[in-house]
Amino acid sequence: MVLEVQPKDSRGFFMLPQAPEGAGYYVYGTPGLGAGQYAHPAMMTMLLFVETQRARMDNRKFGIGNVSLAGGGTFEPPRSHKKGLEVDVRPLRKDGKRMPVFWQSTDQYDQLATARLIELFRAYPGIGKVYFNDPDLRHLAFPLSHHDNHFHVELKG
Repeated sequence: MVLEVQPKDSRGFFMLPQAPEGAGYYVYGTPGLGAGQYAHPAMMTMLLFVETQRARMDNRKFGIGNVSLAGGGTFEPPRSHKKGLEVDVRPLRKDGKRMPVFWQSTDQYDQLATARLIELFRAYPGIGKVYFNDPDLRHLAFPLSHHDNHFHVELKG
C-alpha cells in the first residue's frame, strides 16, 4: 500500500486534501487544483475539526475555497490569505449542490444551516473575525464588500 502525501510548500504548510473519501467538505477556489489551499497547521486542524463536527449534523458537504498560495504569494486581485490563517467558505444551499449561492437567493440559500456552520467555526479556539454579508447573521459575522456568496474566517496568528 502506498500512502499519498499532500504537497507541502516552502513554509512547511500542506495543501488541504482535495478529495478525501468520506469528507464533509468539497474544494473550490482560484487557482484550482488546490493551488490556493495551503494551510497553516492551525488552520488545517480547525478545518478538519469543523468538517468532522459538521458531518455529524448534516450530510451536505460545505465548500472550502481559498486559504493561501504556496509560499504565501499574492492572489489576484491583491488581497489577504497570505499566512494560511484565513479561509473562504461557501454558504450552504438547500439543494446540497456544490455550487456558489448568494445570501439574497432565498430559494437556494439555506440560512439556518449556514448560521450553524458559522457557529461551528466561531466556537473553535483562536478564531478572529468572520465576515459575511447576510444582514440576519450580523450576530455571527461582520459585513465586508464582496462577501455575498462566501464567508471569510480568520484565525488569530
